[in-house]
Amino acid sequence: MYSTSRQRRLTAVALTALAVAVSATACSSGSGSSAAEDSDGGTYTIWDPYPQFAKGSAWVKLLDDCGTEAGVKIKRTGFDTSDLANKTLLAAQQDNSPDVLIVDNPVVSTLADAGVLTTTDDNKLDTSKVDPNLLAAGQSGGKTYGTPIGANTLALYYNKDVLKEAGVDIASVKDWKSLTAALAKVKKAGKKGITFSAIGTEEGSFQFLPWFWGSGAQLTQLDSAQGVSALSLWKGWLDKGYAPNSVINNTQTTSWQEFASGDYAFAENGTWQLANAEKAGFDYGVLPIPGASGGNAAAPTGGEFVTLPVQGDTGRYATSQKLATCLTSTQNLYDTDTTLSYVAPTSEVQDKQVAANAALKPWVDAVKAAKGRTSDDLGTKYPKISEQMWKAVQSALSGSASPKDALAKAQSAAK
Repeated sequence: MYSTSRQRRLTAVALTALAVAVSATACSSGSGSSAAEDSDGGTYTIWDPYPQFAKGSAWVKLLDDCGTEAGVKIKRTGFDTSDLANKTLLAAQQDNSPDVLIVDNPVVSTLADAGVLTTTDDNKLDTSKVDPNLLAAGQSGGKTYGTPIGANTLALYYNKDVLKEAGVDIASVKDWKSLTAALAKVKKAGKKGITFSAIGTEEGSFQFLPWFWGSGAQLTQLDSAQGVSALSLWKGWLDKGYAPNSVINNTQTTSWQEFASGDYAFAENGTWQLANAEKAGFDYGVLPIPGASGGNAAAPTGGEFVTLPVQGDTGRYATSQKLATCLTSTQNLYDTDTTLSYVAPTSEVQDKQVAANAALKPWVDAVKAAKGRTSDDLGTKYPKISEQMWKAVQSALSGSASPKDALAKAQSAAK
């Protein structure tokens, strides 16, 4: 049952903006249904953000198979990612939550703060094999609220033909200085340098974060010297013509379309573009985003967590735990993450993925260096910080403020 204070928390959280609920990849809209429609003991409800997978798909078959294994029927509904967060909060207010909820990782801390989710201490989900940096995205206040089903992140795609024509050896690109030198060579050879998404939404923050973190900056101090150096890097690329002005309005999709033209040396984008990269018609490679002084920068993790929402009938938890465990078993993770173009959250399955497809190796390396947007116990503070970050990026790249002044304003507003 719900206490009055928990109801108040739910109402408060339901009224906050859930801009961060939109992950790095967009899904088409899906229609939802109430969890109460099939709330008898023999039917368990699962909500997920994969409306693109209809009945008959491998994903829906896996859900049904896990239900059969647990001795229950599954009522599954696929929602658009942003709809799912809001629908979940509403269902929780009505004591009508799904039994299993698969949700974008930055939303986990928001739902946990609202009292919607059970902890792994309560629900006994085993997370011992999960890479700690990926598990951190589902942790808040020292507690863990689920287990990742897979992760995606960002890296640099590069066009081998463009680099060869410009006389750039990709092995020489190890840090910001050598990357910028490569872009200068590419421009001199008459080609285009790098494209990315700096749009004034979560996508813009998502793409800026590897450079921000790669500088050594922390989200709690947006205007540090390191943070300013990251924004100055991007601004310098625009000023020198190494990146197009279109990045200010680019989504990750339009940025990819620019790279797919074959004119660009580099594009910052994610694992979800792998299928499109194969169709691009030119030889490409993938490089983890370099840190300012070398090494792999921490890129933000996309991907979802399998969580178990709070139920009025606590007797349902045991079966829900069986369903979640089935969905995240080694073989099922491998099959699911292959379908979703995700990197698995455990080293065991990552090794299996690379053995089957060597092209995934740089993505596994990038994911191992990746970081959750709500990590460092930022939790529900992240959306506000992120909004000020993308506003600062827009302001600096458009020339309306210097990187230093833009980030100083952002830090002041984010406090």
